[in-house]
Parts: sequence; C-alpha cells; structure tokens
Amino acid sequence: MNLERGKRMQTDIKPAKILRSPFFIAMWLTLFLVEIIKGALLVAVLPVYMDNILGLSAGVIGVAFALQYLGDNLFRAPSGWAAERIGFRATMVTALICTLIAVIMILFLKSAVGLSMACLILGIGTSPLWPCAMTGVTAMSGPQNKNGTAMGALEMAALGGTGLGPVGMNWLLERTDHDYRTIFLVLMGCAILVILVAMILPGRVVAQGEQATGAGDAREDRMSANQKYPAKPNLLTPFIRLQQSVKRTLHRVRSTLNVNPLVYPALFMQSFVIGLLSPVITLYTRTDLNISPNLYSLLLIAGGGITVIALLPVGKMVDKFGTKPFLNIGFLMAAASLFVFSTVTAIPVVFGIVMLVGVSYAMILPAWNAFVATLIPEGERGAIWGFFLTLQGSGMVFGPIVSGLLWDHISHPAPFIASALVMAGLFVVHFVLARKPYRTAPAG
Repeated sequence: MNLERGKRMQTDIKPAKILRSPFFIAMWLTLFLVEIIKGALLVAVLPVYMDNILGLSAGVIGVAFALQYLGDNLFRAPSGWAAERIGFRATMVTALICTLIAVIMILFLKSAVGLSMACLILGIGTSPLWPCAMTGVTAMSGPQNKNGTAMGALEMAALGGTGLGPVGMNWLLERTDHDYRTIFLVLMGCAILVILVAMILPGRVVAQGEQATGAGDAREDRMSANQKYPAKPNLLTPFIRLQQSVKRTLHRVRSTLNVNPLVYPALFMQSFVIGLLSPVITLYTRTDLNISPNLYSLLLIAGGGITVIALLPVGKMVDKFGTKPFLNIGFLMAAASLFVFSTVTAIPVVFGIVMLVGVSYAMILPAWNAFVATLIPEGERGAIWGFFLTLQGSGMVFGPIVSGLLWDHISHPAPFIASALVMAGLFVVHFVLARKPYRTAPAG
C-alpha cells in the first residue's frame, strides 16, 4: 500500500523540482568540476606537458589517453551497480579520491609507465559520474520520465566544464609562464573541492517509492547470500556474496531489459559520429579552410556556445512535447549540416553551418538521454545505465580510427561525409525505435 502511494506521489514530481533538489544540485556541481579537471588535463595540459616538457613520444601519449578512456568506459557498469548498493555518496567520493590520486601521480611521476597508470586511474575515478547522474535523475523523474530539462542541465554542466577547463588552464599557463607545477596544484585543489561537493550527495536517490526498490534489491542480495552461506564466514565469504549479487543482478537485467535490438547500434552510432569528427576537425579547419588559431577559437565558441545556451530551453520543450520531434529534426539537421560543411570554404558560411550543427546537438543531447531513460526498467537502473553508457562510449574508440583511415586514404572531407551518413542512419533507426522501442508489447 505504501509503495503504491509512493508511486502515485512520484507523478507529482515536476521537472523544475528535480533541478532544485539537493541531489541534482550536488550532482550538477560534481559533473561540472570533474569535466573542468578532465578538459584541462586531456585537452590543454597533458598533450603539451608530455610532449614538450617530458619529451614523450606521440605513441606514449596515445596509449596514456587510451588507458584513460578504457578506465572510464569499463568501470561505468560496475560503478552504476555499486551506486545502487552502497549509495551515490560512497561511490562518488571513493571514485573521486582516485581522481585526486591521479593528479598527484601526474605531478610527481615523469615516466611513461607512471603517467599511463595515472591516466588509467583518472578514467576509473571519473567512471561513476554519468551512471550516477543518469540513474538519479531517471529515478527522480518518476514513471512519467519528465527529465528532458534535467538532462539538458546536466549536458550544460558537462559542456561548460569541458570548455572552461582548457580555456582556464591556457590562461593560467600564460600568466604563470608555463609553470606546470602550479597548474597541477590548482587541479589538485579542484579535485579536493569536488570530493567535498560529492560528500553532500544523498546516500540514495530521494524518489518516493524508488528507495524501497533499490534498497530491497540490495537486501535481497544479502539475504540470498546469507541463506546460501549461513555458517562460519571466512575470508572468501565477501567475494562469494559479491559473486552471488552480481549473478542476481545479471539475471534481473536479462529478465527486465526488453528493448528493441536496434537500441544497441543506435547507442554506438551516437558517439561514433563524435569519434569521426574529433581527430580531424582542427586539421580540416587549419589546412583545408586556412582558418587561423584565433578564428578557430571563435568558431568553437560559436558552435559550442549556442549548444550550451540552447540545452536548457530545449530540455524544457522535450518535457512538454516529447523526444520524437526533437530527435527527428536534430538528426536530419545534423546530417545536412555536416554534409554541407564538407563542401563549403567561405568563412561566413562555415560559421553558419557550425552554428546549425550546434543547434542540432542541443536538440539531440537532452532528447536522446530522455528517450533512453524511458527504456530503463526500474529494477536495475544503475547497472543498465552503466551498460548503455559503456556501449555508447565505445563509439569513441572506433570513430577516430575510421576517421584517420578516411582522411589518409580517401579525402579530407570524407570523415565529415561519413558522419553525415551516420546521422542520417540514426534518423532512420530512431524512426523505427520511436514506433517500436521494445521487442514485444509491454505487459498489461
């Protein structure tokens, strides 16, 4: 009876209330600060520091960055699973301590192995970020899944931090005459600050009717393990219980996840596009369009700025009108814009096209996350969000490889044409998914 009353009360949770909740505020700040650290390290600091200061090869830098991505991607599903069992606060604080350790290692270690391990630990430390954010917002939004506004706000935090980190560090590098020790000390301070912010996260998401479910699953795991291994605990007992809990989780995931198989390639394609663009966008604008570094910075501000500004209002409209129109328009607009970008050379037109790409991504990002949230069953939100985000992130591994091959062996515009084709493919896949998101009709 209480559970039913809790579920009815969930329908009264409005999108604006989610933004004002202590969980969302703490999660937003955590996401923003972590993306500042990651953006500063991966974009502005480490490539130059490892190359110019330490004299490491491009191959070593590539391996280090690949390890960072590997740690982030592989640990997303386990961290989502852990968040539902030990709580968001404990999961995030433990992980963010790893982030602090990684920055300290970067400060003191100079070898290729040491810095590569630091990057791996950095990836592990940031891995729970999106699973925790998505799981919490999805739970708080209730059965109506009115979370487009919250998803837009989270993307604002991520993009804002990713942009502010490199800009701030470049400014600080100029002011300190490229004193990297000062830079790393500042980043250590940011890491300590984000740990303190994560400490105010609730242990579990405050979602009436949902707390009991998550806690019940964890209690069920413990009770099952205790019944199976009731006597004389030994050193192996915690590992046996963990194994049993993981098995039960996988069984629940298989029995509750009933999505159309097209969801999986769609998740991959969504980040594969970004992977196609990220390695060549700077090269293309510099070599083929002859855009100066300062003008390129303005180009990034024009595209990224309009995306950040539009995310929150688009998120609110997603809550009001649904995800379908925004995804259909966003995918088609992105496909057309990227194709035209590969054919034009006039700088004013290039700026206009980049702004259109920014608008299309502002439509896609909150709507896509809100659409995926509707497919997540209640039983194992953390683990399934982690699995979905791992699959989605895998596109970033293969995208740059394919992009480099297209650039070297076909033509410089080829990666942009390929990304336009993938976006067009996403439009078709989403059109099918919007009509039939599940394998079978949901039970009555």
